[in-house]
Amino acid sequence: MSIVARVHAMPPEHNAGAEHMLVSMLRPLVERGHDVQVWLSRYGKAHKEYEYHGIRVIPLESRLDFPTAVKRSHMLLAHLETVPSAASLARGYGKPLVVVCHNTHRATFRDAAAGGTALAVYNSVWMEREAELFFAEYPKSVRPESSLIVRPPVFAGEYATKPGKAITLVNCNPEKGGKVLAALARRMPDQQFLAVKGAYGEQILPDLPNVEIVEHVRGEDMREQVYARTRVLLMPSSYESWGRTGVEALASGIPVVAHPTPGLCESLGEAGIFVDREDVAGYEAVLRKLLTSAEYRLASKRAKARSVELDPAADLAAWCSAVEGLAR
Repeated sequence: MSIVARVHAMPPEHNAGAEHMLVSMLRPLVERGHDVQVWLSRYGKAHKEYEYHGIRVIPLESRLDFPTAVKRSHMLLAHLETVPSAASLARGYGKPLVVVCHNTHRATFRDAAAGGTALAVYNSVWMEREAELFFAEYPKSVRPESSLIVRPPVFAGEYATKPGKAITLVNCNPEKGGKVLAALARRMPDQQFLAVKGAYGEQILPDLPNVEIVEHVRGEDMREQVYARTRVLLMPSSYESWGRTGVEALASGIPVVAHPTPGLCESLGEAGIFVDREDVAGYEAVLRKLLTSAEYRLASKRAKARSVELDPAADLAAWCSAVEGLAR
């Protein structure tokens, strides 16, 4: 079966949660023997075709025959900004369209509704409920023909390591909590912090002696360059539809202190330590408690248990079956 995906960027150049979720979903399709191609819609650093985990990636300038690839495929997959244009091609060539939804923004569901979507993939129960509320306002004819929940798959063995000593934030833009990290570093001068540059957004990088700035890290390097140096992960995000970075950290038993967004509450479950992002004093108090051995051991145990609960095998089996069913 030939599966063509249209996305704006891909690893290893662009390492964001949406792209790594997509890679984790495409890998098992490759393992089942399907031909999976990802065509990029934006100009980037890659100029020639390359392979990533068995997935063929075709940069924008590498080939100019994307519509022909769609025409020859069995189905088309899209996410984020590429959904409207991909939907038009899918309709024109009579191909099933799979839309992977990464957030609950109204435009996400609107694009899926306009595209004649054969399968909508939601990354959480919360997102599915939000989609149901959106589609309740419209005729049934615009709903996706089917839907499926696939929690962003994290293969724990690829991330598990012995935790380090730092308090870490990955992606230091304001919405992810860059200002919270800076404030905590000032309040806790004897504690080491890691500020890992993210894939997008203006980065807030404190110039402080206890803060080490880490350049943008490829997904396959996160274990050694980030988690092996991290004792506690911060996720004071204003919005997270799931929170893949937190789940990656759980694989090593790294406690996650997070703002209670619906997505983070669902992903972290009882392993999450939730503090409002405006309560910097609360973050400091929780972090100081986690610095004690007894409290850390308990939090780490909960993190590892939640990681086991989030084994992606069942979700990925259902995903592969759903995709293969579209080609019949």
